Amino acid sequence: MTLDHENRQEDDRCAGCGVTLQTADSERLGYVPAQALTRTPIICQRCFRIKNYNESSSITLNQDDFLRLLSHVGSTESLVVNIVDLFDFEGSMISGLPRFVGKNPIVLVVNKIDLLPKVTNYNRILNWVQRQVKEAGLRVVEVVLCSAKKNMGFERVIEALDEHREGRDIYVVGATNVGKSTLINRLIRDYSDLDAELTVSQYPGTTLDLVRIPMDDGSSIIDTPGIVYKHRLTELVNKKDLMKLMPDKPVKPLVFQLNEKQTVFFGSLVRFDFVQGERQSFTFYTSNGLKAHRTKLERADELYAEHKGVLLSPPTLEELEELPPLVKHTIRIPKGKPSDVSISGLGWVKANSEAGADLVIHVPKGVKVALRESLI
Repeated sequence: MTLDHENRQEDDRCAGCGVTLQTADSERLGYVPAQALTRTPIICQRCFRIKNYNESSSITLNQDDFLRLLSHVGSTESLVVNIVDLFDFEGSMISGLPRFVGKNPIVLVVNKIDLLPKVTNYNRILNWVQRQVKEAGLRVVEVVLCSAKKNMGFERVIEALDEHREGRDIYVVGATNVGKSTLINRLIRDYSDLDAELTVSQYPGTTLDLVRIPMDDGSSIIDTPGIVYKHRLTELVNKKDLMKLMPDKPVKPLVFQLNEKQTVFFGSLVRFDFVQGERQSFTFYTSNGLKAHRTKLERADELYAEHKGVLLSPPTLEELEELPPLVKHTIRIPKGKPSDVSISGLGWVKANSEAGADLVIHVPKGVKVALRESLI
């Protein structure tokens, strides 16, 4: 196969991320060394490094290119599979999805249920998701809970696709880091005899173009690039801190009995102030790789100033300078209604009392903070 910059074939695409391959410029997308052209399947150098060395890459798709790719879905007749991350439900929902996909039916696949505590009632979780989806104005033909990584609920995903597909192509859409490539690799094994798998990585923007995977019945699974949402903490932190923020096993909820005027820090990334209310407990559903530090509200500013990036880490002091400054979100927990405060990319906090509370959440500017009905 000839693949130099003089004689490039447009359909020569990376089996990992879908980008057009080229041998001319190692700094540009799709670069593959000439000696690697004999491999099957052929993947670009970027995917090779992600796959074999867990290296990240600073090359990602820009937003305009992404929207151009996604708006193409509306002009097709297909089934749309929207994958969201249960651990960051609000942060991984695609706002305005129906506008992009037109009249095509949507199956909502809620991934990463394996991260919930083991005693969780999944029927309640399903009902909660259905209520949230309705509230958001998203019309879906089915909601399926699963863990692509742990192979939980995957049979139901396959059944749902078979029921709603009617021979059409399947477009898979979702934000970055929701487990899209892991799920698609499972679909490849079930629907296709291809040997190739997509590049799976914890780094955002791994898939860079539409990746078309032929199915045995002549239609295709089409993977779209993940949307990079800057309102998620996971998109802002240094690559090595991603591993601390993103849990890889069931979380062990952290319960604090707090008096008013107490503060809990999660590194230098998030600060939770219980400003006013009767003594009560709060449950923190966050990665167990992050340490929490409790202090009095009156000492919080001083503690942060003296210990940010060291005792209060991640991130380091140097990395902190690269992040947006912390801004305040004032949250009032209503009386008589079990509520969560979700912090996109970190997890959520459940107020266990029905007495109500006044909170202030400090997060890097732009990170999404939302009050919602309790998930658990």
